Amino acid sequence: MFEFSAILTDRKKDFYKELNSLLAGLIGDESDWLANAANAASLLFQILPDINWAGFYLLKKGELVLGPFQGKPACVRIKMGKGVCGTAAETGRIQLVEDVNLFPGHIACDAASQSEIVLPIYQNGRLIGVMDIDSPIKARFDNDDAEGLSNFIEILNQHINWPDFP
Repeated sequence: MFEFSAILTDRKKDFYKELNSLLAGLIGDESDWLANAANAASLLFQILPDINWAGFYLLKKGELVLGPFQGKPACVRIKMGKGVCGTAAETGRIQLVEDVNLFPGHIACDAASQSEIVLPIYQNGRLIGVMDIDSPIKARFDNDDAEGLSNFIEILNQHINWPDFP
C-alpha cells in the first residue's frame, strides 16, 4: 500500500515539486494508462488542499467521456467547446476559472464547486482529453497551480501511452 499525507507548505512550487515526485514514485514502472490515471486522480484528491473533485475526461468519438476520478459522481459526456472542460479541450489552453458561476455555459455537476482548473492533455501532438480539478472555494487556483499541474501531466505522459480511442 502506498501511504502519504497532505503536503504542508506555503510555497506552491515546493508543494508541486513534492507532489510530482510522489506521482513518479507511485507510477514507477507501471505503464497501464487506466491504473496510472486512477492513481493520479486519487493522489490529487488526497494531497491537494481545498478540492472536491479531481479526474480525467478522455476524448472519444469527438466528445469528452468521464474517466478515472475521485469525488462525487460526475457528468458522463461533455461536448467539445461546452463548459470548462470542453473549452479547454477545444482551445488547447488551460482554463483557470475563479468563479464557475460566471463562466458562460458552465456545466454544474456538483453545486459545491466554486472554482475550477482544467488542463488539456496532449501526447505526441494528439489530444487525449483533459484533467479537471474543482474546488468549493472561489479563486482556489492560480498560475502556480497551472504550472505544477502541467508538470504532473508531463510525468503521466512520460510513463504511459494513452489509448487511441476511436
